[in-house]
Amino acid sequence: EVQLQASGGGSVQAGGSPRLPCRASGFTWDNFAIGWYRQAPGKEREGVSCFSSGDRTTYYTDSVKGRFTISSDNAKKTVYLQMNSLKPEDTAVYYCAAKTGFRYARCSYNMDYWGKGTQVTVSS
Repeated sequence: EVQLQASGGGSVQAGGSPRLPCRASGFTWDNFAIGWYRQAPGKEREGVSCFSSGDRTTYYTDSVKGRFTISSDNAKKTVYLQMNSLKPEDTAVYYCAAKTGFRYARCSYNMDYWGKGTQVTVSS
């Protein structure tokens, strides 16, 4: 059974730097893409960042470029989203999701598996 566990959320002040881990299990850890998505109240879910295992490429939406970093720890089967210089507009529920079984898998809104979200609230 595939499981994705996102954690690390909470209340932080603007400028803070939390790290969100997405711990994965139940699929081969060499053919996947794991993405971070977020949904703010009253807004649609948006893709924030993506890590693709086949070629180790990364993607960031424009609003987080230069502030967020996605990385993978193979030993822990965990993908991290390091968030720096947080802004109030980063407040949202953050989800991780996986596309599996393809060496050059990419993130999209049609992912195979979704984890439960973790709330990040940024206060000014």
